[in-house]
Amino acid sequence: MILSDLKQELQSFASKGKAEFLPRFFKAGPGGYAEGDRFIGVTVPNCRKVAKKYNDLHLTEIQKLLRSKIHEERLVALLILVEQFKKGDMKLKEKIYNFYLKNTKYINNWDLVDLSADKIVGKYLYNNSNCATTFKELPPKGTEILKYLANSENLWERRIAIISTFNFIKRHRFKETLEISKILLTDKHDLIHKAVGWMLREVGKRSQWNLESFLKRHYKHMPRTMLRYAIERLPEEKRQTYLNGLI
Repeated sequence: MILSDLKQELQSFASKGKAEFLPRFFKAGPGGYAEGDRFIGVTVPNCRKVAKKYNDLHLTEIQKLLRSKIHEERLVALLILVEQFKKGDMKLKEKIYNFYLKNTKYINNWDLVDLSADKIVGKYLYNNSNCATTFKELPPKGTEILKYLANSENLWERRIAIISTFNFIKRHRFKETLEISKILLTDKHDLIHKAVGWMLREVGKRSQWNLESFLKRHYKHMPRTMLRYAIERLPEEKRQTYLNGLI
């Protein structure tokens, strides 16, 4: 009944115009990275309103919601998880962290990753650097899970790997971001180029030295989009030296 009420309330925020626009924006058409994803046209702020109202939803119900074919329902499930993780004790945080990793197949668009990965995976790993994780029958320890994700054939798991490190960056810890960025340097997908470039830019906002130390070793081999994102906040003269390969 609660889950039915949640879906009905979410539907009340639906917009036909947005439902027609969002599949194009999120590349859900034939051949797109999110082919087949379905939208009802609900904005993120309204998804947050619904998630806040139902933030005590049981994990079994969250599981059902996360398996929905409707994008916004999966988003609400993840927003509820983020809120429960934030307020939960260590036992609940561990449960949600493992639940998240077991359900990566449903976290299958960039907004779903970006609104949850660093707040659950990143935060848990930052506070539990020696934790044991079972991931697809593999036993990575602590932040090693990020390397497994970064080497995944699944686009979204690779994005989870790099976006999760945002939580470390906010705490001025850059090692994990730079390690995962190096793994993803040769990735073929534009969404990974953008994500890595974004995280490198965030490193640079806090430590230009760390960013440039990485760039000087790798910038000539980086995809152009990744490089442009990474150097966006540097002084214009320095940006041009990187873009023109003069460093």
